[in-house]
Amino acid sequence: MLRHDGFFRGNVTLAFLLPAADSGVTDDSVVISCRVYCYDPVVRDAMKIALYTGTYVKDKDGAVRSIYQLVASFRKNGHAVVVWSPDVSEQDNHGSLRVNRLPSVPIPFYPDYKLGFFSSGTEEQLDAFAPDIVHISTPDIIGRKFLLYAKKKKLPVISVYHTDFPSYLGYYKMGLAEKPLWKYLRWFYNTCDLLFAPNDIVRKNLQQQGIRNVEIWSRGIDRELFNPLRRSDVLRREWDALDRTVFVYAGRFVLYKDIEVVMSVYERFMRDGYGDRVRFVMIGSGPEEAEMRRRMPDAVFTGYLTGVSLPEAYACGDVFLFPSTTEAFGNVVLEAFATGLPAVVSDVGGCMELVIKSGAGKVAKAGDIDQFYNHCRNLLEDAGICSVMRQKGLDYADGQSWGAVNGALIDRYLSLVESRGFVNAE
Repeated sequence: MLRHDGFFRGNVTLAFLLPAADSGVTDDSVVISCRVYCYDPVVRDAMKIALYTGTYVKDKDGAVRSIYQLVASFRKNGHAVVVWSPDVSEQDNHGSLRVNRLPSVPIPFYPDYKLGFFSSGTEEQLDAFAPDIVHISTPDIIGRKFLLYAKKKKLPVISVYHTDFPSYLGYYKMGLAEKPLWKYLRWFYNTCDLLFAPNDIVRKNLQQQGIRNVEIWSRGIDRELFNPLRRSDVLRREWDALDRTVFVYAGRFVLYKDIEVVMSVYERFMRDGYGDRVRFVMIGSGPEEAEMRRRMPDAVFTGYLTGVSLPEAYACGDVFLFPSTTEAFGNVVLEAFATGLPAVVSDVGGCMELVIKSGAGKVAKAGDIDQFYNHCRNLLEDAGICSVMRQKGLDYADGQSWGAVNGALIDRYLSLVESRGFVNAE
């Protein structure tokens, strides 16, 4: 029988009709035959990926940084990607990558993010691209449309659990909506072929909610960008922090990031007479910024940082304080490790797994101000423990390259696409 190791663009029916017993029939003769009749052999591993994400603004948050890295890995490995998103910045340079901006309106109470709409033009764009697989990063209205499109076209579809949306509801006194939201998410993710969780904690939580086919896609770190060599005495001097221990927070200034804990820990340090020994640096922005500035008058607020400015600010810190209980993974914690900061995190959510695996920090009971404060004060007082944890974080980050993490994911995509038939067959 004819051995079939590759995929071909075009109709090769005549080649397959040649007698199998003919010893002159080889793969090479099939390829030559295809070339004679203008049928070009296609690299077996070339996929076309349609990727939908709720936001595609570079460095907007940890989830977007992960998506950017994934797109870069796809393209580096020879795959074609087209991105659709309602939230795209005109300042971002996407080069030859095609990014389709969808019509949108700001989300109420969360204007920095957009609610988009799927139109007939979107479907025409998808048809013209003719993807082999559909990747959905956000299970919103448009994500549902992409899912239904994939099913209609009998395409494999994958989703990624970037954000623990149900955990947000309690912070906005919308707890009654949690059950119907999980019902929708259960339908959405079980309709996909695969759902990727960032770690085992989240995978188990999703399985407990009745969600099947959950696998793990961890997160990597760009060690060239995020590294401790970016530490700058010039910046620390600007912060009036040359002889102080700098506690860094990075993320949205919103209630569901448990910023109340950050503000309370700051107030405890000031009340206990540590004001001249510590400096709090708040990286980010959000609707609670005015309240944070009021309660943390001596803290440094850097605003929203991108590019080299972000890892430089991390590296100029000493301890990363991140009490959020709503993280699926905690990209910011890994970024802190990579720039030399041990982390103090909550025992709820994905950040805890990073700290436990690495040994590069301390875990406090969620919302427990006393525990968070005591952990931070211990790291302030014990330079030896802080140094050991710092090195453990650096060692852990060294093993989390994006190349290795995304390479395994791409292999999984290929196996799923190939199980459905020819890649790029027309």
